[in-house]
Amino acid sequence: MHGSQRFAVAVNDDKAAAAISTTEGEARRVMVVADGSREAAGALQYALSHAVVDNDTLILLHVEHAAPPKNAFGGFFKNPISPAAALLGGPGPTSSGEGSVGRSGGGGGGEVDFLDGMKQACAAAKPMVKVAVEKAEVAEGKDKAAVIVAHSAASNVELLIIGQKRNVLSKSILGARRGLSLKGLGDTAEYAIENSKCTCVAVQRKANGGYLLNSKTQKNFWLLA
Repeated sequence: MHGSQRFAVAVNDDKAAAAISTTEGEARRVMVVADGSREAAGALQYALSHAVVDNDTLILLHVEHAAPPKNAFGGFFKNPISPAAALLGGPGPTSSGEGSVGRSGGGGGGEVDFLDGMKQACAAAKPMVKVAVEKAEVAEGKDKAAVIVAHSAASNVELLIIGQKRNVLSKSILGARRGLSLKGLGDTAEYAIENSKCTCVAVQRKANGGYLLNSKTQKNFWLLA
């Protein structure tokens, strides 16, 4: 089954989605936007449980600002178990942090970060999935969402997965249009959905274990975990 067809099944049939990890198909490149938030951890868990299969490549994209604000979960992510690993029940991060900017490579670092935890969670949940870390920087005057969209296109991914905050204003209410700048909208996920060349799905992890999914063709689709 082709990658886009496989995703279409996932968002239209929760039973098929639950079994998607056993579906054979062409190897794909899937990107998850990774940051120090619970939304990103939920997006990763969705990717591992419903979007990737053995031999796929899972890219963790971290978008950095020139002067990034202090991580709201800063202390939390220094604990042995990161949110992603905790959600998946996998091991915590190791001491080999990602120190380079660009595609994944061997960076040194004495202090672990959330990317280490996410990589460890991936290895625990899907050991046959190839995992890469890519980093991009938001230049002054640029939108984070635009950088995500551009980087996903440059990386030739077939599926982009991004965590979405709850209670965001709908683009229909705001009157967003394809290609509109994200400034003033405050929702990176909505922009990515509208402007990504590949399929993009925004994920909200629900307290009861399910997911609320949004894409260009599916709005507020409820998926049981």
